[in-house]
Amino acid sequence: MAAGGVTGSAASIRISRPHWQALLVELAEVRRQRHLVTYRALIERLQLPAPAMQTLAAALEHLAALDARADRPLRSALVVSQGASRLPRTGFFECATRLGRFSGPADGSAAASWHAGEVARVFEFDYPGIP
Repeated sequence: MAAGGVTGSAASIRISRPHWQALLVELAEVRRQRHLVTYRALIERLQLPAPAMQTLAAALEHLAALDARADRPLRSALVVSQGASRLPRTGFFECATRLGRFSGPADGSAAASWHAGEVARVFEFDYPGIP
């Protein structure tokens, strides 16, 4: 991908700077509207090139790490699967565990409860420089 992009957890997966900025704008809008967005909808809105899901996942993990380092709620919690659970994919919970934000199985009531709380915190938090 483009030089100057953002590297996610997998060193070979990169997101271009324009896609990264677009991701931040989309998540800010979703947050402002107090909605969630699916991975598929986000991929389509951002028009991410293949491998789109891996690129998005790496970018969301990078954003989660930035938020965790700044002691902010994880904005990546706003992105969910389109299935009935309306929860993020397993990788989100694994990432949150690595960041010390979540402990427990990535599915089930504990994950759903923690996710609901994290989404509420994202909605209420005043992210610096974000409208």
